[in-house]
Amino acid sequence: MKGFILMFLGIVHLHEAFGAIHSLMHFYTASSDIPSFPEFMVVEMVDDVQMVHYDSNSQKVVPKQDWMKQTDAGFWESEREKFFHSQQSFKVEVHILMQRFNQSGGVHILQYIYGCSLDNESEQKEGFGQLRYNGENFLEYDMNDLTWKSLKQQADFMQDKWNSDSSRLVFWKIYFTQTCIECLKKQVVNGKSILRRTVPPSVSLLQKTPSSPVTCHATGFYPSGVKVVWIKDGQEHHEDVEYGETLQNDDGTFQKSTHLTVKPEEWKNNKYQCVVQVTGIKEDFIKVLTESEIQTNRGDPAPNFVPIIGGVVALLLVVVVVVVVGVVIWKKRSKKGFIPASTSDSDSENSGKGAQKI
Repeated sequence: MKGFILMFLGIVHLHEAFGAIHSLMHFYTASSDIPSFPEFMVVEMVDDVQMVHYDSNSQKVVPKQDWMKQTDAGFWESEREKFFHSQQSFKVEVHILMQRFNQSGGVHILQYIYGCSLDNESEQKEGFGQLRYNGENFLEYDMNDLTWKSLKQQADFMQDKWNSDSSRLVFWKIYFTQTCIECLKKQVVNGKSILRRTVPPSVSLLQKTPSSPVTCHATGFYPSGVKVVWIKDGQEHHEDVEYGETLQNDDGTFQKSTHLTVKPEEWKNNKYQCVVQVTGIKEDFIKVLTESEIQTNRGDPAPNFVPIIGGVVALLLVVVVVVVVGVVIWKKRSKKGFIPASTSDSDSENSGKGAQKI
């Protein structure tokens, strides 16, 4: 299980320019033999913000944003039924794939990821669809020839099955070029108070012991686009610097850390600064490396910065676990796409989601 947790910690942010690119993404995740973790989860996101959550433990669809809560109860009940059906299908599929890979047990994860993006400046539209098994690309939808592509021999049977339905393949193209984009535009308008907000970071310099790296920790900022760099005597400094990933906090904001390994006599004889720049905020946030600025846990059994980082790890296991792998792929801006089977009017009008079938 430890290997899977580490794999999921590699989150990257979606937007190269704030407000320029918007995305609507859906993540279906089935797992086996992970203690105290749901066997099935659904997370749906617009931009960096989670809209909907479902898991097999509660078997409830939970709208996560106020603008989503305005949708009528009948729609959410139909979504619950759809997700419950997918839950049963995914559970069966995990066992089928285990047999295909000659696996008798252990931790296994199947992810079904699809969505679309729209560049407001260039009007470029993209669709994305992929099936992943144990963190590896397994099956992808090719928007160019409207077919599924097997990426592993064990996926050939799925490729043949899914490509045999020509009408469904055409529907996926229509969804990506029209339905998904229309739903994305609607969600961006409905959620503009959240999606277009900016929140400045809180920046701290942290160090465990005098010989430990100095960590520049920025947290509480939004959107996720951020640059956290060390400056030495007016120049960007990259030597002995380790850059952490951007992680999401439980309130929807983000955090990021950058670690500098430097001897005390070195930073005392030179001017070191940590500079944080958040997309959409003109102001730079700067901390000068001095002894008085460093927060440390020397002699303090419960340092004030440990709960901040630890809390996010717990959140990742509940939410980001179903998001990170797909986001990393999305970063590559693939032109492959993928869409569910349902074509109901309620799906199109509310969120662009459809019944998930493998």
